[in-house]
Amino acid sequence: MDYLQTKGRIFDIQRYSIHDGTGIRTICFLKGCVLRCKWCCNPESQEYEIQEMTVGGKPKTIGRDVTVAEVMETVEKDRPYYVRSGGGLTLSGGESLCQPAFARDLLHAAKAVGINTAMESMGCAKWKVIEEILPYLDHYLMDIKHMDSGKHKQFTGKGNELMLENAKKIAASGQTRLSIRVPVIPTFNDTPEEIGAIAKFADKLPGVEEIYLLPYHRLGQDKYEGLGRAYELTNILPPEPEYMQMLKETVEGCSALVCHIGG
Repeated sequence: MDYLQTKGRIFDIQRYSIHDGTGIRTICFLKGCVLRCKWCCNPESQEYEIQEMTVGGKPKTIGRDVTVAEVMETVEKDRPYYVRSGGGLTLSGGESLCQPAFARDLLHAAKAVGINTAMESMGCAKWKVIEEILPYLDHYLMDIKHMDSGKHKQFTGKGNELMLENAKKIAASGQTRLSIRVPVIPTFNDTPEEIGAIAKFADKLPGVEEIYLLPYHRLGQDKYEGLGRAYELTNILPPEPEYMQMLKETVEGCSALVCHIGG
């Protein structure tokens, strides 16, 4: 089982999560991302390099190199919770596809011992990379942020063409459950027209039944100061619950998707 010795770089492992997949989950956060979303709540994930970040006035090393086997030691500790709740392992980041061999082999290791697998991802990679991961993935939680490539590039640093094409291919493959997630960001994509456009696209993807609207929050803002970076959305307020409910009703009015707020 050579795949157990594959090395990768992570910055956190979070246990007992009830987000990012069904049931109680262990989330492994991988270093590195191809996007630079202005609202990113994990800016320490963006660079692959190991970094120093000031946390609570003290320097903290962000990032460490591990093997698949080392991560699985932590994942295995909570197997009874996975069995009872339908949970398992979720890969997050960053963008897990930036470390394709490590992501593939970590998912492989979990599947080999009967643990449910999920991955939060923007799908921003060559199709061959995604294709090699799908056999070991039970649930693909895919972010779709905007249907307009120009606005997508303005707020994330890249256009959306590759991601939208990959969403179609993942859905058509029928190899994994695919759910769409939309970070709802004021000034970027929070109008009924923009959310509705994403919902209509997702509704046409074969097998996709759910969409999650994730309201903008500021929980990661202090991390930017800790990294010596400026946070660009200081004047943006989180959307009110009533507004999120209106967007949910917009999705339900233009698609057959089950719409969730949060998750």
